[in-house]
Amino acid sequence: MAPKKRRFGRIRKLSSGRHQARYPGPDGTDHPAPHTFATKKEADRWLTLKEAEINRDGWWDPNAGDDLFGEYAAEWVADRELTPKSRRTYEDLLRLHLNPTFGNMRLKDIQEADIRKWRAAKRRKARGRSQIPKAYRLMRAVLNTAVKDKLIRENPCQIDGAGQEESEERPVLSVAEVFKLADAINPRYRALVLLATFGSLRWGELAGLRRRHLDLDKRTVTVRETVYDIGALEKGKPKSKAGARTVRLPSLIVADLRHHLETYAAPGSNGFVFVGVKGNQLRRSNFTKYWADACDGVGLEGVHLHDLRHTGNTFAAEAGASLRELMNRMGHSSARAAMIYLHARDERAQELADRLGERAAEELRKSREDGDDDPPLAGAPI
Repeated sequence: MAPKKRRFGRIRKLSSGRHQARYPGPDGTDHPAPHTFATKKEADRWLTLKEAEINRDGWWDPNAGDDLFGEYAAEWVADRELTPKSRRTYEDLLRLHLNPTFGNMRLKDIQEADIRKWRAAKRRKARGRSQIPKAYRLMRAVLNTAVKDKLIRENPCQIDGAGQEESEERPVLSVAEVFKLADAINPRYRALVLLATFGSLRWGELAGLRRRHLDLDKRTVTVRETVYDIGALEKGKPKSKAGARTVRLPSLIVADLRHHLETYAAPGSNGFVFVGVKGNQLRRSNFTKYWADACDGVGLEGVHLHDLRHTGNTFAAEAGASLRELMNRMGHSSARAAMIYLHARDERAQELADRLGERAAEELRKSREDGDDDPPLAGAPI
């Protein structure tokens, strides 16, 4: 009796005596098993399991995922519309943190255990710990695209919380401290301190602000461009659509801004609002000493310029800004960042708690004076 012909795939005996299994892929190509088998029965079983796998999960090109992570990630960055700062950040994360471990690994060979081992080794080092969540998020994004490209079946970046940054709580200045800093800094930068706070502007937005985007009659500042200081100064658009925004300003700082425009800003509607001492475009490196001297002068340690934006966002939340209003002021399309400012500061929380207690005590006192029954105990029937 002739041997029964296989319905899926075929097996042939090699000159070595071992058996090779092959099967036809939907791509029209015959694909061999990744290894040979000692017996025909073993090869037959492998083909049976492969057919069941294809029926269950769909066919997967066995050659997919041969790309090296370093090459694929470089193409991933190159293919995206990024701000100069974001592009530089991604390239640095790849060069310093990811490629030394994964750069020469094939995409399909990267396992969750490899990523856990990499993260644990990085976390044991004191230097660069703050960059680990950023690097992990970048790797997860790259491999998510690899999944969409059908190069790998699933993303091995599955570590809970690995992409969350453990940032220390930044200080929130009082209004008095903000104005002390404004008084202490070089007069050329007084308005910058106030606008960073009460306009919730980032450094690059301040450095890229032009006269035509500051309307003091309407009390608005409009963000349409930013400056990226990455060795050379590069002009660019805000990194997201939400970053292009118009922010309303309090009348409190209008006089200072008007004086600044008349005294220090570059001329013409296209002139930069903030420039260096010699009239050149503002650079962070040239500003740093003025900032440090002002902080020392008023006794504020560890305060960064970005903390002024953080402070201004907190002021806005405490003034009653809604979540959407905070997102608009901050230039964020995601609610996550704005939610941070909807929690009260400790002193504000204590103030609210004290007022609540005083009001409750007053109502209780009036109730007792009017002869009402004592309020029922918690859990007692009413």
